Amino acid sequence: MPESGVSRAQQIRTTDTAPQGAPLPGRAATAARRTGLLVTLVLGGLTALPPLSMDMYLPALPAVTDSLHAPAATVQLTLTACLTGMALGQVVVGPMSDRWGRRRPLLLGMAVYVLATALCIFAPSAGLLIAFRLIQGLAGAAGIVIARAVVRDMYDGVAMARFFSTLMLISGVAPVIAPVIGGQVLRLTDWRGIFAVLTGVGLLLTFVVWKWLGETLPPAERHTGGIGDALRTMRGLLADRVFTGYMIAGSLAFAALFAYVSASPFVIQEIYGASPQTFSLLFGINSVGLITVGQINGKLLVGRVSLDKALTFGLVVIVAAATALLLMTSGVFGDVGLVPVAAGLFVLMSAMGLAMPNTNAQALMRTKHAAGSASALLGTSQFLIGAIASPLVGIAGEETAVPMAVVQLVCAVGALACFLGLCRPWQRPSAI
Repeated sequence: MPESGVSRAQQIRTTDTAPQGAPLPGRAATAARRTGLLVTLVLGGLTALPPLSMDMYLPALPAVTDSLHAPAATVQLTLTACLTGMALGQVVVGPMSDRWGRRRPLLLGMAVYVLATALCIFAPSAGLLIAFRLIQGLAGAAGIVIARAVVRDMYDGVAMARFFSTLMLISGVAPVIAPVIGGQVLRLTDWRGIFAVLTGVGLLLTFVVWKWLGETLPPAERHTGGIGDALRTMRGLLADRVFTGYMIAGSLAFAALFAYVSASPFVIQEIYGASPQTFSLLFGINSVGLITVGQINGKLLVGRVSLDKALTFGLVVIVAAATALLLMTSGVFGDVGLVPVAAGLFVLMSAMGLAMPNTNAQALMRTKHAAGSASALLGTSQFLIGAIASPLVGIAGEETAVPMAVVQLVCAVGALACFLGLCRPWQRPSAI
């Protein structure tokens, strides 16, 4: 199986690097296209698993609070624990995949993810649910970090940026349908049924990975060092000012997004009185906005507009949307109601379609020699900062949305400042 995986990666590379005017023979080209589509779907499923794990659970947060007799701030820690696990797990899995290849660490992580998700079904208390969610996140990190590393194995330059936008389309289906599925599951059963569905999804995805995703990192390109070598590699990556700038900017943008993910169930349902189904609909609409802008980025902008220009515009829009949300939620315009707030959240979420794929692509373009470790640093930074932002949105209780807007604005301004201050795109006119 690993040998066939290498040939699949080589087929895809061939389609990307073949000279113009010298296409592959018909059968080879058809096989490469099919292989590319299959790998795209598998990688899309892996990147969709984290938002699926998070967003399907969101409509159930108030129900979990009542069922386990725990305060909202404690139940929100189930999100924080999962995020923290995903962050720490990537630090381990990324270097492992650079040393032993992508396939074995991925299958191990998926198996543990399925077990931890099944345990969440039977959690008798908030404390144990938090613990199981931590393990779920640690194991689920394998899919996140290895999917990005596989993309780096197979693509470069503009092709890689376009592929990340394609992944956003596929993985973006998860946040569109996840809250809707979660809301419908709650009609039939309680919040534990949501984890039963996630267990089934994990089993299916594990089988798909085992069956169809081969090895993409040839043995000759693997690192042979131990922990010390991995740490030196990561230190070298962090010493790259531009890489670090993209990493921090993308992480702060992700934190602004996750402030919305963490707070929106309470803001939309408790403060503005919407039903779980209405919340699910609004969440899905916002996800469609993110997907649409991501596809505009990948299909229309990449290759015509530099990634840095698109990224700058996206970050500026996020700052503007966060500012508007703070003004509305703090009462500057009076009692504005749900519709204007929902519109502000839609703009903020949509602009993430420019911020997230372009920060990842620009950072990974500098790290061909250590894609797994670089992917681990990107993911760890994103999820750690997101985990810090998550509890802050509820710091003033469940009666106000101001903390959510404050966290979003601080993160958005910080992302723009880090991008401009560390990446300094005007000094790199050759950047795509």
